[in-house]
Amino acid sequence: MVDKVKPAGTSEEVKPRSVRVVLMALMIAMLLAMLDNMIIGTAMPTIVGELGDLEHLSWVVTAYTLATAASTPIWGKIGDMYGRKGSFLTSIVIFLIGSALSGMAQDMGQLIGFRAVQGLGAGGLMVGVMAIIGDLIPPRERGKYQGMMAGVMALAMIGGPLVGGTITDHMGWRWSFYINLPLGAVALAMVTAVLHLPKKRSQGKIDYLGAALLTVAITSTVLVTTWGGTQYAWGSVEILALIVVGVLSTAAFLYAETKAAEPVMPLHIFRSRNFTLISMIGFLVGFAMFGGVLYLPLFQQSVQGASATNSGLLLLPMLLSMMAVSLIAGRVTTSSGKYKIFPIAGGGLMVVGMYLLATMDTGTTRLVSGLYMAVLGAGLGFLMQITMLIAQNSVETKDMGVASSSATLFRTLGGSFGVALMGSLFTTRVTDSMAERLGPEAAGAAGAAQLDAASLAKLPEAVRDAYQHAVAAGTHSAFLLGAAIAVLGFVAAWFVKEVPLRGAGPAAPAGAADDEKAEKVEKTAPATQESLAH
Repeated sequence: MVDKVKPAGTSEEVKPRSVRVVLMALMIAMLLAMLDNMIIGTAMPTIVGELGDLEHLSWVVTAYTLATAASTPIWGKIGDMYGRKGSFLTSIVIFLIGSALSGMAQDMGQLIGFRAVQGLGAGGLMVGVMAIIGDLIPPRERGKYQGMMAGVMALAMIGGPLVGGTITDHMGWRWSFYINLPLGAVALAMVTAVLHLPKKRSQGKIDYLGAALLTVAITSTVLVTTWGGTQYAWGSVEILALIVVGVLSTAAFLYAETKAAEPVMPLHIFRSRNFTLISMIGFLVGFAMFGGVLYLPLFQQSVQGASATNSGLLLLPMLLSMMAVSLIAGRVTTSSGKYKIFPIAGGGLMVVGMYLLATMDTGTTRLVSGLYMAVLGAGLGFLMQITMLIAQNSVETKDMGVASSSATLFRTLGGSFGVALMGSLFTTRVTDSMAERLGPEAAGAAGAAQLDAASLAKLPEAVRDAYQHAVAAGTHSAFLLGAAIAVLGFVAAWFVKEVPLRGAGPAAPAGAADDEKAEKVEKTAPATQESLAH
């Protein structure tokens, strides 16, 4: 029988075998959240063919993304106040209910609504995984397990499109949702049986006003980045109104948090210079990563003639590099306790990788583009898990949940901004390039074949050649923007302070602090760990 796991700092030692069992359950839950959109993307054409309502197709993804982003900080705070195990199990159940309902949807409206339910659960999955790992494993030891998290991410990105295509072709699109049920049941059973965390019961009340204002602010921001330049022009009334709502709700949220007894996002966590810097770096990592994941397959399909069916495999050089480097960085961090070099190295490699990708043109071979992707992957590998580790090490134990959720939220928002801004720049550049080579009318006629390899192959050679050059020009502009943004992350990384990582011993610091607060935190460590044990 597997022993129950107790948090770091309790009187009982955490047994490595037990930790691995719990981590396996957590990784399954993490896989659920990451794999879902990858699988659904492949099934979209079939879903539209059966349910119709093509004009609302984008909302199938947008509803999920909005619900995930808006609920992320709230799940983190609920875990801090009432206990992480209960909130984590609840998020899994909500996600599975949303998955089952989505599989049974009879029209596009139902599917969009049920995807929002799914997204509410997904917001708690990622935060729960990160916060529970933060509770169980001291930062100094956490590097040993980074490879598992990087591996799950690689598995989701590579396997998602392949699994989605196979399920849709042989079992029907509804099983793209139903596949979550057995995986989720396994995660539920394992977490319930093995994970043991102290129960909490806060005397404070949930900050409903702050949660509502934050939800409005996040929703407005995500809709601006989703609709701007695509569904609506950037200068349209709709986008400008959303920007105004976003700014006002953000200002109101910041004011409300200064008055709330239990703020949903305590502003004092941003007094830590490391936490503020890492939040900014996480935003920039999301910007670069999601932009890369979107436009690399696009370039290889449209310019290099790769099959869309194998789109996940096209990212293999980047993902394998990211996984290997993340594993090495984690091991070095565990053995040495040093980590500042990794954000710096990651930021530098991210700049170089994005710039190299910006140099690709119609003559770039798959081997060369693969090497460029590997450079970007190495940069992301240095940053992905280290940023979360530094964020958690920069706050006190009682704020572990909101620190994890805030770091996740900034990365999500960075990805949303990255896709939107890169997408707008890409579309503009492709349109201009096509017009330069073929004239406005011919460019408009060729636009119907955008990003569709089968339609592209049927075009006259001159038009196809013009389109491939246009896509190369578009990706050049998008990745050049990514490189410029990555420079900010590289600069910010130099200002991160090397605060000692908390270890498993009772004298290790229990909570956040920049260098000037470390001594104070060390004095409070035994009390913090004692309360965690009980």
